[in-house]
Amino acid sequence: MACEQFRPLGGDKCYLFRALRWQLIVFLSVVTVVRGQIRYSIPEEMKKGSLVGNIAQDLGIDLKRLRTGRARIVTAENIQYIDLRIDKGILVVNERIDREVLCGDIIPCSFSFEIILENPMELHPVNVIIQDQNDNAPQVLYPIQTGGSLVAEMVPRSADVGYLVTKVVAVDVDSGQNAWLSYKLLKTTDRALFEVGLQNGEVRTIRQISDKDAVKQRLTIVVEDNGQPPRSTTVNVNVVVADNFPEVLSEFTDFTHDKDYNGKLTFYLVLALAAVSFLFITCLVVIISVKIHRWRQSRMYHQSSLPIIPYYPPRYADVGGTGTLQHVYNYEVCRTTDSRKSDSNFHRACSQNIMIVDPSFTNTLEHPHSDLNILDEPECSIESL
Repeated sequence: MACEQFRPLGGDKCYLFRALRWQLIVFLSVVTVVRGQIRYSIPEEMKKGSLVGNIAQDLGIDLKRLRTGRARIVTAENIQYIDLRIDKGILVVNERIDREVLCGDIIPCSFSFEIILENPMELHPVNVIIQDQNDNAPQVLYPIQTGGSLVAEMVPRSADVGYLVTKVVAVDVDSGQNAWLSYKLLKTTDRALFEVGLQNGEVRTIRQISDKDAVKQRLTIVVEDNGQPPRSTTVNVNVVVADNFPEVLSEFTDFTHDKDYNGKLTFYLVLALAAVSFLFITCLVVIISVKIHRWRQSRMYHQSSLPIIPYYPPRYADVGGTGTLQHVYNYEVCRTTDSRKSDSNFHRACSQNIMIVDPSFTNTLEHPHSDLNILDEPECSIESL
């Protein structure tokens, strides 16, 4: 009766049905499903190409079988995080794995895929567990840290010991012990007035508030996780000791002014420090340059081997080398008549003698250049040189 539904046109009525049945039997006979599952555990944020495991050794399959069976990975994920290297029979990281992106808050975090081989067909399921790493710092939810506005907690002056001022709320997106948070008081205006809970982040008073306590209090709290290495973040808590709301508003204004003043003061201090440092370095470089230049000049003069050539004016050069000048020179001598002292006066010429040097350097001729009489000029006398 079943063959009647598969009657081909002009052929045997059971031919097609029998052919399909035998093909199904042959297909089922060559498929082998391996029910044993291979499981690996790796940390998140591993680099691309990092080793996950030796799949050939773990499955007991040789490399030749992987090549002839054209082994490959089949996964339901949109991203293939693991790659199979048939030549070595190993699994390596193909894409960086972020546990928080892959699984969110799900614990444990894992994904699965299958390795398929052909001739005969084999299916080998593989499960990979992702271990969390401390790659995220805590995030503070309260008090809100904003740059434009300032949030402060009000504490009445009549607050008792253990009064709850505020509570710091923080979270860590990591899992396990990496998400365990602890709170520590880093610095405060008055350390003897407040404390913070180590596990819950509650800020409480530890003594009665007195009139000597500052109205404005600022606490810096460190939130640290339990990972290795630990990561932390800081939060500032502003506290105003006041009994009424108008007083709180005035303290808010003072907080803002103090913050602006401190910011400007820091900027000017840094600017002044930079200017002084620049001037100091510039002066130091100039002084060193001058010292080096003078040292090089003195060293060049002392170590120079060139002969020193004296300089003579053109009219006084000793060309012959005999010590006798070859040119004609005029000499003027003046004396006073009322004193025996020899005073020379070069302001005006009284008499002139011309000394002519003989080219043979044997005789010196003297010719008068002027016919003036000494009696005509009593203030002067004539000498021949």
